[in-house]
This record gives sequence, C-alpha cells and structure tokens, in this order.
Amino acid sequence: MPQQSNNLTLYILMFNMFIAMAGVGLIIPIMPEYLGTFGVAGQALGMLIAIFSFAQFIFSPLSGNLSDQVGRKRIIIIGLAIYGLSQLAFSLSTELWMLYIARFFSGFGAAFIIPPTMAFVADITSLEKRGRGMGLLGASMSLGFMIGPGIGGFLSKISLVFPFYAATGASIFAAIISLLFLPNPKPVLQGTLLNENLFQQMRRSTKTPYFVMLIVMFVFSFGLANFQSTISLYVDQKYGYTPSQIAVIITVGGFVGVIIQTFVIDKLFKRFGEMRIILINLLIAATAMFCILFVNKFFMILLVATIFSTATSLLRPAVNTLVSKLAGTEQGYAAGMMNAYMSLGNMIGPATAGYIFDIDMRSPYIVGTIILLLCFILASVWAKQKKELLNSSRTT
Repeated sequence: MPQQSNNLTLYILMFNMFIAMAGVGLIIPIMPEYLGTFGVAGQALGMLIAIFSFAQFIFSPLSGNLSDQVGRKRIIIIGLAIYGLSQLAFSLSTELWMLYIARFFSGFGAAFIIPPTMAFVADITSLEKRGRGMGLLGASMSLGFMIGPGIGGFLSKISLVFPFYAATGASIFAAIISLLFLPNPKPVLQGTLLNENLFQQMRRSTKTPYFVMLIVMFVFSFGLANFQSTISLYVDQKYGYTPSQIAVIITVGGFVGVIIQTFVIDKLFKRFGEMRIILINLLIAATAMFCILFVNKFFMILLVATIFSTATSLLRPAVNTLVSKLAGTEQGYAAGMMNAYMSLGNMIGPATAGYIFDIDMRSPYIVGTIILLLCFILASVWAKQKKELLNSSRTT
C-alpha cells in the first residue's frame, strides 16, 4: 500500500478512535442530572460503567479474531454503527433497564472498533514505524476522552439528550467515511479460530509470548481506573476542591499525555526500546500514586497527578506496540486480548477502589502502588528471561 494511502488510512482510524472515546467522555458531565430523571444516582452510574467494560471484555477477543479472518474494515464499520445506534437508544430509554441494555451495546460497539483499529495500524506500519502509529492512535483516544466532557457539557445546554444525538451522528458519519475511504486488505488468517469461545481464547493467551504484557495491560488499567475513579472524591473530601479545580487536575494530565503520544513517544521507543519504557513508567506511576498521599498544595497535587497520567499515557502505546511486534499474523487476536485485559482492569479497578475508599480514603492509592510495584517486578523478571526475543523485536 503506498505511503500516502497509508497516511490517509491512519488518519481515518485515528478519527474513528477519537469519535469512540469522545462518545465515552461526552456523557460524563450530564450523567448525574440525566440519571436523576430516572430517580437514581451513584450506584446506577457505577453499574453503567461496569456494564460497558463487561461488554468490551466479552466481545473484544471475538472482534479481534473476526478481523483477522473477514478483514478489519467490515468489523470497524459494524462497530461504529452499533456504537452510534446504542447512543440513540440510550437517549430514547424510558426505563432504567433500557439504559443498561443500551450501555451494554455501547461497549459491544466499542469492542468492535478498538481491537480491529489497533490491528489495522499494525497492518499498515512497518516495525520501525509501529510505535509512531500506536502513539498517534493513543493520542486520538486520549484527546477524544479529554474533549468529550467539554462537548457534552456544551451540547447539554440545548437539551439533556442532545449530546447523545450528536454522538450518534458522529458515529454514523465515521462509519460512512470508513465505508467510502478505508481500504479493505485481504484477511490475514483463514478460518480455524472462530469456534473458540472467550474462555478458550483467554486460556490460549497464557501460551502466547506476550502473555506477561497482557498482565501489565490489566494491572495498569486497574491502577489507572483506580486513580481516576477516586481522585475527585479524595481531593473533594480532604481539601474541599471545587469541580473546576478537579477538572483542571484531570484535564492537564490528559493534555500532556496527548502531546507526548503525538510528538515524543516514537523517539523514546527508538532510543530506549518499548520494554524499558514500560518498566520505567510502571515505577513512575507507582511512585506518583503513592506521592499523592503526601502532597497538600493544589499545584503539587496537579503536578503529581500529571506525572501519573503521563506515565500511563506512555504505558498503553508501549505495551500495544510491543505486543503487536510479537503477535506475528495474529494482530487482531492480540489486539482483542489486549482490549479484553484492559476492560477487565477497568471493571475491577473502580469497584475495588470505591469499596476500599469507603474504609479509608488512602487505601486505593496504597493498594494501587503495591500492585504496580509487583507488576514491575514481574515484568522485569520476564524481560530478563526474554532478552533475546525482545532484542530481536526492537527497532532503531
């Protein structure tokens, strides 16, 4: 595929990922008021978040496998259509159980977008440019999630359900753009894997050369969800921060992450290698999570939170790139498993953090620090054992 065509494909894939993540972030500022119209609040919100991640966990391996066998383009378009229609269904729901079903299908749609998109990036990039492609994809995800809440808050002034209509329109528009302009390369595998169920796929993942990286994906997703789900409560209850102060703490870290993923990450990968970036940022994330307990000035809390967000912004594309290099022809399967392990962390993280936060508000950060450090030790031992494999996958 010509380089110019590859660039257009990458930009379309980035746009799709931006739309998907903006749709996730878009509903954040309006959910409390929207759920209030159903007479429910926090518990229902937690369930909606969990259902979304659960659907991703179930369907990500399936979508990755299917994209290896029937092609990436078809699965991505199906995912965008389901995602858009589920947002519409959410806005038209009149009962709480309808919201749960609509959110489940949103997770289903996201699962059919993310793994095939990651695999598509692997298809159109050489090993030397894989890190740049994954970094740009990560930047589009971060940017979408960061801008989404602002868009949602602005559009909600028109009406409370208008942001959902906008998300539906954007998803359908992205599906049409993908249909018209995405190339449709031949599937890389020919059909022996469709009969595997989720548990068989998870079991097979333990035998892959990159299994420890899937564990890293799970752990840092757990830690990130742990941090993000409690930091607003922590600074509110301990320091009485206003919503605008909390928004600054969350947004600045995301903005720095977007800049690094866009302009810096490829150079870091080429200079240090993905594995070293993973190990260093596991340590940085663990340190920052622990340090949040010992700072009490707004600027210092902002600095520590930004360091944590930056570390996690580097971790995701580093793991994605390394796994992609080790996956061979099973790019869709590998991307599906990465998204499944990430979704598992996104499910367990907030639930665990919320429970132990009620016991002691410091405990999510202590537990998260310990888990990240244990993950660092596991990854370090694995890196020493797989030194030759990692050296062969490294590009300069």
